[in-house]
Amino acid sequence: MPTFLWIILVIVALIAGALIGFFASRKYMQKYLKDNPPINEDQLSAMMLQMGQKPSKKKLNQMMKAMKNNAK
Repeated sequence: MPTFLWIILVIVALIAGALIGFFASRKYMQKYLKDNPPINEDQLSAMMLQMGQKPSKKKLNQMMKAMKNNAK
């Protein structure tokens, strides 16, 4: 088999591996973030208390909904 064919085969394999790795890791991270959101209502409530705001259930729900919409 000629040398240039081996070089082309190696380059194609590297590109294919990089693409498969990228999409597999992207899919994994999307699933992970969906299952384990980076912030929950308790953390949001604590942040609001630290900022001097009284966290009502309505306000917490609005902020959680806004965060979920921005994540998509």
